Amino acid sequence: MEITKVEIRPMHNEGNLKAFCSVIFDDVFIVHSVKVIQGKQDLFVAMPSREVRNGEFRDTAHPIDNAFRLKLEQTVLARYREVVEEEGKEDIVSDIPTEDLVF
Repeated sequence: MEITKVEIRPMHNEGNLKAFCSVIFDDVFIVHSVKVIQGKQDLFVAMPSREVRNGEFRDTAHPIDNAFRLKLEQTVLARYREVVEEEGKEDIVSDIPTEDLVF
């Protein structure tokens, strides 16, 4: 599965929420409401989620393969940096580290 397009909608003055994104896969499938969020140290990508009965949030769509999750995060953050640099609105560190997440 290839990521064929990432659409970024930067958010300004929204605290830790930096952008909403839509990601298109293989030019035939789109996932909306992907978010770029400022964590304690780095930016990270949060998948679309909804609140369940106990008040927790559960992803409604997400990669099940860690390698693809990392590829998705790197692609979204790279596109986010491009858009923000084009807008000239924020200073983003040019090399944002991405952790290897374990599930």
